[in-house]
Amino acid sequence: MSAPQRSSGRRRTSRRASPATGAPPSASISVTPLPVEYGVTRPHPVEVAGLLHELTARLLAADDVPGALERLAVFGAHALPGTLRCSVALISEGGPAALAASGPHAQPLDDLQHATGDGPGLEAARTRAVVTADDLTTDPRWPELNDCARELGVRGVAAVPLDIQRSAVGSVSFFVAHPGGLGPELLLTAMALVNQAEVLLGELQRRQALREGAAVDRAAGVIIAQRGCGVREAYDILRDTSQRLGLAREEVAERLIAAAARNAEA
Repeated sequence: MSAPQRSSGRRRTSRRASPATGAPPSASISVTPLPVEYGVTRPHPVEVAGLLHELTARLLAADDVPGALERLAVFGAHALPGTLRCSVALISEGGPAALAASGPHAQPLDDLQHATGDGPGLEAARTRAVVTADDLTTDPRWPELNDCARELGVRGVAAVPLDIQRSAVGSVSFFVAHPGGLGPELLLTAMALVNQAEVLLGELQRRQALREGAAVDRAAGVIIAQRGCGVREAYDILRDTSQRLGLAREEVAERLIAAAARNAEA
């Protein structure tokens, strides 16, 4: 799958969601209920601040970006009342899509989106706009998803674009069992969570790049010590070995460092 095209401009909403009915929230996350006539629970502003703080702690504690995506999906499903499934897709230039979800429920719907190359999540990633659907079982934009959504009991969806600057684009999708999507209040909360996740994922990538760069530098030092070669030649050896083995240079570096450590202990 090729990376969606980036576009400049402010993030926008392609359709306005109507008020939705929500299921009781997760036991670990409390919400302040709206008046009964709205038929939905929503986070209080103080609650939103707490959600952002908890999301920050969870994502920054992840070992890597794929692990953080898994945490984001699980957190999103529990943070927004009534969410059946939260799925994340992140697509890097020239690389495969990184996918994560809160669980197996409604997995065929995401599978079908990626198989056909179309759906609310992919449209949000391509257009950089928030995409909502009041009823996926009848939505004419994605007729190939209608029957699948009906069989799985999925009705509304909100897909929020996810953008890691100069690195990857994607989306976070929230699927619900009732028509109308998340409703405007919960949609704003979803957008706040995804915006925070963009910053955190960018920081995780920066930290990972620093770690990988340090590993390459250490491996070059090992090669220099073993072969008595120059610095440039050591990096060329790492590059050539990476290409020959079909492995990332960072992985070759880590293997070389581990082998040198084992030899030193022997």
